[in-house]
Amino acid sequence: MRPASVYLLATLAILTWLSVRPLLRGEEPLGSESNPVRIMLTPSTDAQAIIRDGEVLARYITAKTGLAVTVAVPNFYITVVEAFGTNRADMAIMNTFSYLLAHKKYGASAVMRVARRYGELSYRGEFIVHAESGITSLEQLRGKTIAYVDPSSTSGYIYPKDMLRRRGIVPRQEMFAYGHNQVVTKVYTRDVDAGAVFYSRPDTITGEQLDARTKIKTEHPDVFQKVRVLALTDEIPNDPVVVRKGLDRSIVSRISDALLSFQRTEEGKKALMTIASVEGFQRTSDAAYDDVRALVASYGVDVEKQLRKGKK
Repeated sequence: MRPASVYLLATLAILTWLSVRPLLRGEEPLGSESNPVRIMLTPSTDAQAIIRDGEVLARYITAKTGLAVTVAVPNFYITVVEAFGTNRADMAIMNTFSYLLAHKKYGASAVMRVARRYGELSYRGEFIVHAESGITSLEQLRGKTIAYVDPSSTSGYIYPKDMLRRRGIVPRQEMFAYGHNQVVTKVYTRDVDAGAVFYSRPDTITGEQLDARTKIKTEHPDVFQKVRVLALTDEIPNDPVVVRKGLDRSIVSRISDALLSFQRTEEGKKALMTIASVEGFQRTSDAAYDDVRALVASYGVDVEKQLRKGKK
């Protein structure tokens, strides 16, 4: 055989191997070293700290289940959603708004939801007003100016807006401030008559206030005296733990059990506060998010458009 022919055959063999090798790797069982279970965590400004403690979680899951696990923290919420459409994620802890799109487009499903302080499985939004505004009831918001967080905020727009709609209250002007702290600041400085932000009940032991007003406490130490809570929204389900469509149910069950076990360990409690500011998890289903889904649909909010806007 001529040298040129040998070279050509060798080249073809190499190219064929390079093409086939990824397919062979994909045939390795999920949870093996070459095909680990991929878990995405909620995007955050402190991604390095989340990755660090996320790896603590991954090691624990591996020790408990024998499944190889990797964790990643993308920069944007839409990236987590798209990962379910491209098989780059098997599970994720994601915010509720992102989950609605992941479920609709790719059939991802909620299997657990996070539990926050004192095991709470839901939270609320709140309307806030300046202490000197003279506003003491929701009805007094008729003809007033209101600042919301953004169209994708369940506690800072969707649920508060629905409170007004159900009561027939029409403000004079509504705007988006694009941040809970920005809304609180606008109310504090009396740029608007009222604002909508997230609510967290005070610490049951210390009495410390934990709602959105804390976000500007450093700059404005008197914020709790100057800005007060007017009304609370209905309960909003906490963020879900989501699995991709078609993920083996035995893997879902094993990892879910490991998460429940992890939250009872000291290292788990510490890591979960870093990863998602939560105490643990509880089993749930997609039905828990039906009310949020219905409200988003009723206001015609384009979930994908809003999530992509945050990527710019």
